[in-house]
Amino acid sequence: MKAIVCESFGPPDALVLRDLPDPTPGEGEVVVDVHAAGVNYPDALMVQGRYQVRPPTPFTPGAEAAGVVSAVGADVRHVMLM
Repeated sequence: MKAIVCESFGPPDALVLRDLPDPTPGEGEVVVDVHAAGVNYPDALMVQGRYQVRPPTPFTPGAEAAGVVSAVGADVRHVMLM
């Protein structure tokens, strides 16, 4: 899969496009084939290390996405839409 990755904190134009292995769902997880994704102000702050949450690098920023569930892990009974 393709992903925009923050390898070190800095300006948003330092993000890099990477080919990553396709994810597999763990227990209680689902995999979503993303068809559209949003980028917002907190994402820009996060990649600069200026947000209240600083995830360890490398990470893929973003929490807004729309797509289709393509795989489910063990113990998944339903998917709640938010």
